[in-house]
Amino acid sequence: MAQREVRDVLEVDRYTLGLVGPDQEWAGTVADGGTIKTHTPPACWGPMITPEFRGGHEVTRPIRVENAEVGDAVALKIEDIEVTSVATSTGSMREREGAFDSDPFVDHRCPNCGTEWPESVVEGTGEDAIKCKECGENASAFGFEFGYTVAFDDDRSVGITVGADGAHDLAERAEEAMAIPEHSRQHPILLYEPDEMPGTLGRLRPFAGNIGTTPPIELPDSHNAGDFGQFLIGADHEWGLDDESELVARTDGHMDVPEVRAGATLLCPVKVDGAGVYVGDLHANQGDGELSLHTTDVSGRTEVEVEVIKDLDIDGPVLLPNEADLPFISKPYSDEELDAGRGLAEQYDTDLTEEMGPIQVIGSGATINDATDNAFDRAGKLLDMTEGEVRGRCTFTGGVQIGRLPGVVQLDMLAPMDTLEARGIDHLVREQYGL
Repeated sequence: MAQREVRDVLEVDRYTLGLVGPDQEWAGTVADGGTIKTHTPPACWGPMITPEFRGGHEVTRPIRVENAEVGDAVALKIEDIEVTSVATSTGSMREREGAFDSDPFVDHRCPNCGTEWPESVVEGTGEDAIKCKECGENASAFGFEFGYTVAFDDDRSVGITVGADGAHDLAERAEEAMAIPEHSRQHPILLYEPDEMPGTLGRLRPFAGNIGTTPPIELPDSHNAGDFGQFLIGADHEWGLDDESELVARTDGHMDVPEVRAGATLLCPVKVDGAGVYVGDLHANQGDGELSLHTTDVSGRTEVEVEVIKDLDIDGPVLLPNEADLPFISKPYSDEELDAGRGLAEQYDTDLTEEMGPIQVIGSGATINDATDNAFDRAGKLLDMTEGEVRGRCTFTGGVQIGRLPGVVQLDMLAPMDTLEARGIDHLVREQYGL
């Protein structure tokens, strides 16, 4: 049983066909305290236009973590993310009539011959390039409403949108330009060669859009979240859910939170024995909210150190971002601020809580308000606080940020270190922020 062999460093280069769940083939086992290295293909647009996929992403097979059991958590310490693509295409989408049943990300069928999840081939470039292998007609479920192609500099520090000639050149060498890994099964979105808003320069800062742990039921990978998961409720396909209550099985791996980047630590719930860590959906950049619903999908290498946190029993992710990514009022106190606080405490005859640490609780739901309520619930359970106290601490020392519209948020606060110690995660916060 090679997958049960515990490895200090586990390299993963095999992917699922758009699904996450305990029945997916496992990639192997990494030691508690070990390192996962991945090379992942782009997510979103590539799988979206490839009709064989059952979900909107292409993520790694699940990785078993030594000693991880249901009710624990796994801390993913993101050491490095390196973009390997030299270009990508993206934009806002339009759905192709007849190319799916109820969900254009999941239940694909050829609009001509009706074959479900048809095998496909590429003929030429442009939005008609993806052909059903059975009948030869365009079988892709998506096109661009507004689309553009971005080429990156050698350092992957900036990207520029290109015109028609540049987009066509990249389309003709699409797999090479997007550095599609050997075992990927998607068609590269550069084939579509969109060329709107040419000459626009953008800053790059890569992050992982879909990273986390395996849910106890099989889900399309793009729908492992409280907002995209709404499409599964009442859906007439094999991953349909009866009602909202079944969506609690999600682990919210699909966050699209730009702060999930190199240097951050992400705590993820363990809902199946072994955790089933997976990685994918790397983005070269993205503004808060992912307002086009899609951004700069890229291939890339990720290095993650794992640590099991016993009995933490969280329902969704908790993020410790880089200090530079924290809101102003959520940053750790400086020595000068603590000195001023001690003076105020003495003046007003109160005890100063000197040791506080930043945390972000991820919440998701059908809307931003639903996601925020979900984050309140998760934070209250994690910290053993009433909703009133959570709201008060987040108002006075934090806030709420939009990860993705319509329904992923980061709930910020400075939490008392003795509370974090009682939950067994104070060492992660101290390590992250030098406290």
